[in-house]
Amino acid sequence: MNSVAIIGAGITGLTAAFYLKRQGIPVTVYEASARVGGVIQSLRQDGFLAEFGPNTLLETSPKIGQLVRDAGLQSRRLDPDPRASARYVVRYRRPVAMPGSPLGFFTTDLFSLKAKLAVLREPFVPRRRDGVEESIAQFVVRRFNQEFLDHAIDALVAGIYAGDPYRLSVTHAFPKLKALEDNYGSMIKGQIFGARERKRRGEIAKDRAPKFSFDEGLQVLTDALAQHLRGDLRCVCKVLAIEKKARAWVVTGRAKGTNLETEHGAVVFTSTSYAAPEIRLACNGRVLDWSALGEIKYPPVASVVLGFKREDVAHPCEGFGMLIPKIEGFKILGTIFSSSLFPNRAPAGHLTLTSYVGGERYPELASLPQDRLVELVCEDLRVLLGVRGRPVFAHSVFYPRAIPQYNVGYGRYKDLMTHIETEAAGFFFAGHYRDGVSLSDSIVSGCKVTERVAAALKPS
Repeated sequence: MNSVAIIGAGITGLTAAFYLKRQGIPVTVYEASARVGGVIQSLRQDGFLAEFGPNTLLETSPKIGQLVRDAGLQSRRLDPDPRASARYVVRYRRPVAMPGSPLGFFTTDLFSLKAKLAVLREPFVPRRRDGVEESIAQFVVRRFNQEFLDHAIDALVAGIYAGDPYRLSVTHAFPKLKALEDNYGSMIKGQIFGARERKRRGEIAKDRAPKFSFDEGLQVLTDALAQHLRGDLRCVCKVLAIEKKARAWVVTGRAKGTNLETEHGAVVFTSTSYAAPEIRLACNGRVLDWSALGEIKYPPVASVVLGFKREDVAHPCEGFGMLIPKIEGFKILGTIFSSSLFPNRAPAGHLTLTSYVGGERYPELASLPQDRLVELVCEDLRVLLGVRGRPVFAHSVFYPRAIPQYNVGYGRYKDLMTHIETEAAGFFFAGHYRDGVSLSDSIVSGCKVTERVAAALKPS
């Protein structure tokens, strides 16, 4: 059977390669860098465990748990501390716990009476029928009010996309919210009446999905997948061209100063979208123009992991973490209480806090040197969490292009990918710029593309 070329060894590419190989389909994974896993990176140092990409994996689909079991990692899975369920949003320059029930919503001081009344009014707001694509900001203000946008949704957008709610498309960045309005006429009604349909599909809403990690961080998963693919990985191999010739796809890669050509039965592109224009894509002698994918915006983000003595942090930090709306005036986008989530993330008597800087909000801050980033984060944490003194552990990672932004008009990029897949049979897209930016979205994307590829390779 012809092998499948997987371009990119991030979580989507590793998942697709793992499942194709389990079906007896040979694979070759091409990765330009020296390591696999993409942004998933875990560091154990001085008793602290630092995560530089995602901190948790959400079990939004049965495919997530199945991958953990198939990779032989069930015994290394860690569920969060039950006491770490609280989530905070900053208001009045302090973390305020998000309500966990309808009654809690109407008694919280996170929102004003006017905002609470807007929720009661939302089921009676007519759905939009003119077909105009809205930003998430326009959608929220129309269905709720400006306060909801400024003090809740802006913080949520920063936590998921490091993005700008006035640019992100509700259709593409938050398709399930749009679907609630389209199908039920209301987000509130959709949450109530759509629960049965979500259960039938085996889906769990992200705000209620179980979250977990592994004993030594999320890199455990990517390392395990890479171990299963030992001889099928080509790291430090830059793909220069992908071309359909006669009945085979030919991938030209450059490794150790030498160009190598390999034939494959299909190609799965899971690399970043901005890498696409650097690769020549052709089908039966005709060059396919995919340069527009390079226009997809990825703002810079810095992940800053700090360790403190427990007595130097006034806030109990018993929860998932805090999100910070721009209107509150802080420089950090949010902070995860990493050592409260899972055990062994910090030495006894210490805390690990992971904060994020930059994004669309303050892109110029993400590239600051580590000492300045640590100073900036500590300034905010002193106000928000009562942090005193200097951290005893500090490490940061800078991502010049971190998260694809599903901004208004993003549909043209999805249409281009669909057009290329149609024009070049045997070529497939998968990954965070196609099927959602979360870690769970990327895994599900890898699983689903496996099914598509296997069907395409099946003898007719």
